[in-house]
Amino acid sequence: MLTVNTPAPNFSLADQIGKTHTLADYLGKWLVLYFYPKDMTPGCTIEACNFRDNMARVHGVGAEVLGVSADSVKRHAKFAEREKLNFPVLSDESHAALEAYGVWQQKSMMGKKYMGIVRTTVLIDPKGVIRKVYDDVKVNGHVDGVVADLAELQNE
Repeated sequence: MLTVNTPAPNFSLADQIGKTHTLADYLGKWLVLYFYPKDMTPGCTIEACNFRDNMARVHGVGAEVLGVSADSVKRHAKFAEREKLNFPVLSDESHAALEAYGVWQQKSMMGKKYMGIVRTTVLIDPKGVIRKVYDDVKVNGHVDGVVADLAELQNE
């Protein structure tokens, strides 16, 4: 499990155009790192589009956004193009970052247990320290909370 005020786990993941992103690339900036189950599904599309539509607000509080799922770079490319995403979505097919961040967990649907991504968002400060964790995120209104919390954290 992630703990506030501890260093964020490093990652090195390719985005929808094949560019590699690492935690070190974002040092000096606030980072919204959100983990989602699957491209092109209803909840994940709403969440991605909410970040897309509110990117000016996110940038306004000095933050960058990265989405992460276990989908392939190719699937991310299709998703990003279809939804006109204006931020990177990272592919973690090996589950290395998903496991490091504790979001790859046993889930249950209709009595069937399986492993999957628990929708989670992590706010990471410019020094690479976890400042807030949102567990089991509900997509509606989530971006509003993220922007408000980023503004508040920066005023501490």
